[in-house]
Amino acid sequence: MATDESIAIEQLKHDDEKPKMAVKVYAPFKVYFEGEAYSISAVNEVGPFDILPHHRNFLCMLVPCNVVINTTSGRKVVKVSRALMHVKSDRVVVFVDV
Repeated sequence: MATDESIAIEQLKHDDEKPKMAVKVYAPFKVYFEGEAYSISAVNEVGPFDILPHHRNFLCMLVPCNVVINTTSGRKVVKVSRALMHVKSDRVVVFVDV
């Protein structure tokens, strides 16, 4: 029978194997987030969308929304009024206030 501790250790091992991508969300004078993430969610003129590791190259303007970043250490939310998102080679860059 598995203990709570052994289940938690197995979960950590599983999380280490999940694909990640580099994410940076920043404005001209402030970095809101920089690190590894499992996914990032936002909204553009077409509607809500998610970016996962191995996503195709992508460029769009974000409308006012919450950018949700599922990081290796938890969930991070950044409220944006306008932003540019660029995705290339497992790197996501969000330029806020452009």
